Amino acid sequence: MIRLVLPLQLSNLASADREITLDVARPASISTVLDALEVCYPMLRGTIRNQVTFERRPFIRFFACGEDLSQELPTNPLPEEVTSGQEPLRVVGAMAGG
Repeated sequence: MIRLVLPLQLSNLASADREITLDVARPASISTVLDALEVCYPMLRGTIRNQVTFERRPFIRFFACGEDLSQELPTNPLPEEVTSGQEPLRVVGAMAGG
């Protein structure tokens, strides 16, 4: 089970808690986590990644274990702390402006 923390706006859209758990087959990656998320919460399709290209939306970031995983390949395995459920994978809506 993967613990996933969503931004408030996405958890509201999904009518879910901020932290949810998803059953993801190993090796778990950002891509497989998002696949599972979109199956469980279809209203979130297209909010985190483009529905056609599957690329991360520009102002969405992924963090785990104090590291920014946003620039990693989405198919790279997640850290063991995340796949074991010790640490959550966080989806963060980046802020822009001046």
